[in-house]
Amino acid sequence: MESIKLNVYNLKGEKTSTVSVSKDIFAHEVNNQVMFDAVTTYMANRRQATAKTKTRAEVSGGGKKPWRQKGTGRARAGSTRSPIWVGGGNVFGPKGEQNFKLRQNKKAHTLAIKSALSSLGKEHIYVLDELKVNGQTKEMSELLKALKLENKKVTLVRDDSLVLRASRNLPNLINRFIGNLSVYDILNTEALIFVKEDLKGFENSINKVKEETK
Repeated sequence: MESIKLNVYNLKGEKTSTVSVSKDIFAHEVNNQVMFDAVTTYMANRRQATAKTKTRAEVSGGGKKPWRQKGTGRARAGSTRSPIWVGGGNVFGPKGEQNFKLRQNKKAHTLAIKSALSSLGKEHIYVLDELKVNGQTKEMSELLKALKLENKKVTLVRDDSLVLRASRNLPNLINRFIGNLSVYDILNTEALIFVKEDLKGFENSINKVKEETK
């Protein structure tokens, strides 16, 4: 399998070595359509059906007949909450039960991940030789400064609760677990950070989907 080299840095921001990664994953031919589909699916699945209107049965009041049926010269009316009245119920409005969920098959989603990584470019992918923190925001802030990323949108891929805690208060830094990294996250960042020991697991998770869909 062909490979490409990614630079490896220490916590001081110094380049220490390089690491070989799959060219099929990090330098794949970019497919804009599958990336568009992946982002559309991601955004739709985050959407919640919060819009809700009340029908004439749900609007408060209107139980009393406004006037008698005959003899007034006015049109007959049975309730002040009829949909044709101001303040009445709504007909065919949203019920708060809409399902906006979409689905993208595994093979297409994997291709979208590869396309997103490849479009980001290896020069914007940073690999750390190690990352051990105590959960302090200062540690992550110093790391970003060392890598000269303090003013960029950064996504850090790491399955570590202490790293997650240390990342929370930095507005330009998002922490994602390996299995939760989305196409949207990759396209919406200016720099992507991996830890060297996690790269093989990340590549295996991509290749596993490829094997399952053969």
